[in-house]
Amino acid sequence: MSRASDAQPTTQGEALPGTLPEALRAELIAFRRDLHMHPELGNQEFRTTAAIKARLERAGLRPQVLATGTGLICDVGTRDDSTVPMLALRADIDALPIPDTKAGVAYRSTVADRAHACGHDVHTTSVLGAGLVLAELDRQGLLPNPVRLIFQPAEEVLPGGAPDAITSGALEGVGRIIGVHCDPRVDVGRIGLRVGAITSACDRLEVGLDGPGGHTARPHLTTDLVTAAAKVATEVPALLSRRVDARAGLAVTWGRLDVGHACNVIPQHAELSGTVRCLDLAAWREAPDLVHAAVDEVAGMYGAKTVINYVRGVPPVVNDAGVTDLLAGAMTARRGADAIESTEQSLGGEDFSWYLEHVPGSMARLGVRTPGDTARLDLHRGDFDVDERAISVAVELFTASALLHRNHP
Repeated sequence: MSRASDAQPTTQGEALPGTLPEALRAELIAFRRDLHMHPELGNQEFRTTAAIKARLERAGLRPQVLATGTGLICDVGTRDDSTVPMLALRADIDALPIPDTKAGVAYRSTVADRAHACGHDVHTTSVLGAGLVLAELDRQGLLPNPVRLIFQPAEEVLPGGAPDAITSGALEGVGRIIGVHCDPRVDVGRIGLRVGAITSACDRLEVGLDGPGGHTARPHLTTDLVTAAAKVATEVPALLSRRVDARAGLAVTWGRLDVGHACNVIPQHAELSGTVRCLDLAAWREAPDLVHAAVDEVAGMYGAKTVINYVRGVPPVVNDAGVTDLLAGAMTARRGADAIESTEQSLGGEDFSWYLEHVPGSMARLGVRTPGDTARLDLHRGDFDVDERAISVAVELFTASALLHRNHP
C-alpha cells in the first residue's frame, strides 16, 4: 500500500531554488492516483494526455500533442540562447494489459484488465511536477536555460513510442535527456545510477512450426510437431548459449507454447512466442541471424517447417558518463551523496534507448520501496504499488538537473 504521510526522507542542503511546495506535493499525489485509477494502453492514452495538457496550460505553458494523437511535449522557459541545447525530461504515460489486484487502496484501477503496474503514473507525475516548479522559477527569472518535457506514449508496445516522439520533433533543440524508472528494490529517498548499459535489448520472437499431422500411433509416418515444438522451446536457448559470448547475455525466454487439441492426434501446426534479451549492443545486432539459424536447425532435425517472425524491439539503454554525473550532482545537491547507490544492469527493456541513439542521456532508478518493507513487490505485477514520497524525490532530481545543466560539462 502506498504511503503519503507528512514525514519525508531527509533533505540535505538548500543551495538550489525550486523546493516543492506542500500544496503542489499533495496535488501531485492526487494527480498520480487519478492516473492510476484510469490506466490506458499504448497509443490509447487520450484521457491521460488531456489531463497533462490541461494542467500545463493552467500553468501558462503551451504543450503540443504529438502527431500520433497521444503524448505531448512542452518547453519551459524562453529560448533566448540558441547555442545552448536544452535538457529534456522524459516520462512514459501508458499502462499494462493486466488486472489491478491491490486491495485496500481507494485508487485501485477502475478499468478491467488495465493497470499502472510499472510506475509510469509516477514517471508522468514527476515530470509534470518538475515542469510546474520550473515554470515558477522561470517566472522569477531563476531558470538559466529552457527545458523540454516529453510525455511519451506506448513505451510498453515494441518497438516503443519513442521513435514516434522523435519523429514528431521531441529532440529538436535538445542536447541531453534524462529520465527515471521506478525500482521496488531501492528505498524511497534514494536513486540508483550506472554508467554504461543499465537495461538490455528486448525483441519479440514468434515461431510457427508446420507438418502434415497424423495419428499418435504412427509418429514415424509424419512430423511429430509436439516433440518438435518442445525441442525448439528447450534446445534453442541452450544452443544459442554456445554460439554467443556468455558475457553478451543473449537469452531467449518463451512466454507461450500452443500445440495440439486432442490426445491421439499429432497436430499440423504449433506456435511459440517469447522474447530475446541481450546485454550487449553488438550481440543484439547479430541476434536475428543467430536466432533464425538456431530455430531452423533444431526444427529441421524433426522435419518441421518453420515460419519465423523476429520483431525488433529496443536496444539497451546505455547511460552517458557525463549525464550520469549530472544526475549524481543534482541528487547530491538535493539530498546528499548518501542518497545515491550503484545499480546493476537489468534484463528489462526500455525504449528510452532510442533517444540515446540521437543525444547523450541517462536513466536513474527511482527508489519506491518504503524502508523496512519486506513485501518484495515487483514490476509488471497486479499488486505493484509505490511509496508516493518518490514523486517528490524525482521532482527534486529533475529540477536540480535543470538548474545545473547549463554549467555542467
